[in-house]
Amino acid sequence: MTFLSHFKPAAAVAIAALMIGAGAADAKNFKIAVGDSAGSAQEATGKAFVAALEEKSGGKHTATLFLNGQLGSEEVTVNDAAMGTLDMSLLAINNITPYSPTVGVFSLPYVILSLEEAEKLTQGPIGEELTQNTINDAGVRIIAWTYTGFRVLTNSKKPVKSVADLQGLVVRVPKNEIMIDTYKAWGINPTPMAWSETFTALQQQVVDGQDNPYLTVNAMKFYEVQKYITNIRYIFSIEPLIISESLFQGLSADEQQMILDAGQAATQASAQFLRDSEAAIKQDLLAKGMEISDPENGEEEFIKLATEAVWPKFYDSIGGVEKLNAVLETLGRAPVQQ
Repeated sequence: MTFLSHFKPAAAVAIAALMIGAGAADAKNFKIAVGDSAGSAQEATGKAFVAALEEKSGGKHTATLFLNGQLGSEEVTVNDAAMGTLDMSLLAINNITPYSPTVGVFSLPYVILSLEEAEKLTQGPIGEELTQNTINDAGVRIIAWTYTGFRVLTNSKKPVKSVADLQGLVVRVPKNEIMIDTYKAWGINPTPMAWSETFTALQQQVVDGQDNPYLTVNAMKFYEVQKYITNIRYIFSIEPLIISESLFQGLSADEQQMILDAGQAATQASAQFLRDSEAAIKQDLLAKGMEISDPENGEEEFIKLATEAVWPKFYDSIGGVEKLNAVLETLGRAPVQQ
């Protein structure tokens, strides 16, 4: 009589499966929620992470990307990861801010003025501090950074070259107080809306416009429903890859290091993806019929209104004006005087 013959058929099958798979029991396939679609900077980061994880684990571990918000809206996935019901999520940093307000320093208008500045902040001591804050506040850990570029303004109505040109436009923004208040500083009341609803709202002309980087405008096919682009640079879009902290702590030390190393590789790949892709995407959008304008006077009016009205309002939420000044000092710029 064999060992399995003591058990009823269903139980025997289950135990046999466990025995056969015992050697592979530790192999993992992580689920990664991705807000954007194929061709996006988020997807590029996700693919780079998967490739690096497979390489560093010798093929033992992998991950699967679920694009276009299949696993829920970006903001919802933060909560799901915190609860341990989702492994990882790739999302815009403004969707983490409601859970961990100090990361909002990266969303303050006109703080980050180049890709190089974004890299310096996220990959240095400030990025490490914000990662620890996010672990403490939200129960998720940032393991990689996506660099998507400046959030340019698109709309279907008219060229926008000045603050005055904004008036009368209905602009979608994320449900993020910093971004909402920035548009209010420019004299309009934007429409907060979930990312998953944005394309349809533009298509049905519920809203006239939105802002997102060139890579996202192209990946999400906004050229089908938008005509005009304005090269504002009020926010450099940073989109982290987060992992459930409870999941991370349940991994072995070796697995944790593999995750962190794969995240670092994905971060480097993201920066290169932006450098390699953005200029060509601009030309492609022009070829698809979009018109691109620069603001008058180098955005001077946009900058003045936004920094004077918005920065002081959020000093407390980001941890005090000294936190902003630490960022400015890191970037070699003058601190805020109070």
